[in-house]
Amino acid sequence: MKASLLVLAAGMGSRYGGLKQMDAFGPNDETIIDYSIYDALQAGFTKVVFVIRKSFRKDFELFFKNKIGDRIAMEFVEQEIDKIPSGFSIHPDREKPWGTAHAVLMGNEVINEPFAVINGDDYYGKSSYKTLMNFFKSESDKRVFAVVSYLLENTLSEHGTVNRGICFKDSEDYLTEIVETLTISRDDSEQICYPTTDGVQYFKPDTLVSMNMFGFSPAYFDLANAYFEKFLKERGGELKSEFYIPFSLDEMIRNEEIKVKVLTSPSKWFGVTYKEDKPVVIAKIKQLITDGVYPENLWA
Repeated sequence: MKASLLVLAAGMGSRYGGLKQMDAFGPNDETIIDYSIYDALQAGFTKVVFVIRKSFRKDFELFFKNKIGDRIAMEFVEQEIDKIPSGFSIHPDREKPWGTAHAVLMGNEVINEPFAVINGDDYYGKSSYKTLMNFFKSESDKRVFAVVSYLLENTLSEHGTVNRGICFKDSEDYLTEIVETLTISRDDSEQICYPTTDGVQYFKPDTLVSMNMFGFSPAYFDLANAYFEKFLKERGGELKSEFYIPFSLDEMIRNEEIKVKVLTSPSKWFGVTYKEDKPVVIAKIKQLITDGVYPENLWA
């Protein structure tokens, strides 16, 4: 079957200090995206769609086309501030686009098949792509989506706070709520927490979280676009408001428009939020190569 991999790569990496989507982590200058595409290919995905910014499109496109060639079909779409429905205005001081759910909407131009969504700076593991492909093959209802969940304790950075989508599910493993939670970290006693207006909220280490790895049908586009218009009406005038994927899914679930299956993967997630995370990621990829998960030269 046909399935696309939508890679969110438009973020500028403000906390990282550069364009981390093109930074090298493998022994032959492989990026994290290289490993994601390699895993997706092996799982049976047939196309990769990059969501990028116009400012670095030329360099980005050449970079990946030269490395991967014709091994998989490629599309490039741009996420920009002005890509919003007609009738809405943009605050003249706003600098960044509208968040991850807005980025996914850019894929509507080129995607007509089931598709996975991933961050360009996160490593999800081989089995996660196989899990999503099996979901696409077995699920016939176009209003049933999927989220691949990970344990919160395995998704933190030692070098600063992170944002995570906290997943709540029912007895049938369908998502009941996904709450985008900001500035999560460990405190001095190694407990996982985040600040609230009432103090500090604590999480258990095995709390399930979304790392922005989702499985959607094209039905997502029309649904999300309606909620994006609602978002723009309510918060479009704010300088830094963002339309996150968890926000859009949470509203769809509460309005009983969709169901979201919570899938779990035995793969270990890792990623780069801060520059200090880079040596850790390099070491983990080196170990995966030593263990035979990947060849030393990925695209040789």
